[in-house]
Amino acid sequence: MMAPSTSSPATRSLKREPLIVIGWFLALAQATILILLALWQHGVIGPGASNTSSDFVSFYAAGKLALAGTPALAYDQAAHYAMQHPFAPDGAPYQFFFYPPVFLLLCAPLALPAYYVAFYGFEIATLALFLWTARAIAREPSWAVAGPILAFPAVWWTFGLGQNAFLTAALFGGFTLLVDRRPVLAGVLLGLLCFKPHFGLIAPVALIAGGHWRAFFAAGGTVAVLVLLSVGLFGIETWLAWWEAFRHSDAVYATGRIDYGGIVTPFGAARLLGFGPPVAYAVQGAATLAIVGLVFAIWRRERRLPLRAAALLAAMPLAVPLVLLYDMLPLALAIAWLTREAKETGLLPLEAPLLAAILLIALFGYTVASFTSIPLAPVASLLTLGLVARRVWSGKEI
Repeated sequence: MMAPSTSSPATRSLKREPLIVIGWFLALAQATILILLALWQHGVIGPGASNTSSDFVSFYAAGKLALAGTPALAYDQAAHYAMQHPFAPDGAPYQFFFYPPVFLLLCAPLALPAYYVAFYGFEIATLALFLWTARAIAREPSWAVAGPILAFPAVWWTFGLGQNAFLTAALFGGFTLLVDRRPVLAGVLLGLLCFKPHFGLIAPVALIAGGHWRAFFAAGGTVAVLVLLSVGLFGIETWLAWWEAFRHSDAVYATGRIDYGGIVTPFGAARLLGFGPPVAYAVQGAATLAIVGLVFAIWRRERRLPLRAAALLAAMPLAVPLVLLYDMLPLALAIAWLTREAKETGLLPLEAPLLAAILLIALFGYTVASFTSIPLAPVASLLTLGLVARRVWSGKEI
């Protein structure tokens, strides 16, 4: 696609310095809020300690059970909850564990050091990997660009909840970076995402549409190796225990035990608006078909990697029923791909304010959902995907 004429007002460039300043301001503001919340939860400020625990305690407890030679008990809620007790405040609620046994390959070594060493070591290391990936996508030579990246609120949800979204986003982003240049390595990175198998639903569609068969088979081979390794280390009974737990996981996600405002998918939007599970799943099914078709069309037609990559990353939170707030990090990478495209070809009309609107929705979507039951979060992904589609079908030749 040819860049618009440089004399056109549509080619105004992104103002780098103001974006960096605003990004750092928003990032520091969110970091301050997170620190204050942590101090309050631990009783340092405020009336007393909270009984809230992080999601990381679920990973750590599962790793401890695997190290003890009882990996299947990671899927026994009573045993898993008992293992969480030493590392969580008294009265802390149970943190569920529905990850397939390939994730135990990571949880087991994470459970070797002391809890807080593991927690901060994992979060900081994977955050650094995510930031490196985002900077490579944006083609920014300076680390100053970390400010706008850290301004994306899913960063702080991930750190605050002790989640693994930095790792998943880095793997997904790394896959998009390498899919054209080093397809086998790209496929390996995609295959490593099999600990969150729903993330892999839409990527094979893109690979098939674009004829990226080396990446496709490398991803499949990586998944096969990890599954066989997990069976060898943890036994087939662990996989059977996982399947039994997974079969009943809908009782957690579809019945309100997880805040619908935090589920950033069409399914979550329908449930937040008061529709029952059958209608919500029907809405999600229709959305999934539409998103899969759009991604297939873009990857089959488009030759520019930034647009293909942005489409895939933006589509992921819309294509599956369960994506939570912290797992919106791939959307930040989609925006990084879009800004890279805008730097190279110029901004289109209204593109800058729409990108700003996406960040505002990401910042305040959960608050709006909590107080008004209006599901804004999926709109951020839809807007991003719409900006990509607009560039792809702008009618200009490459």
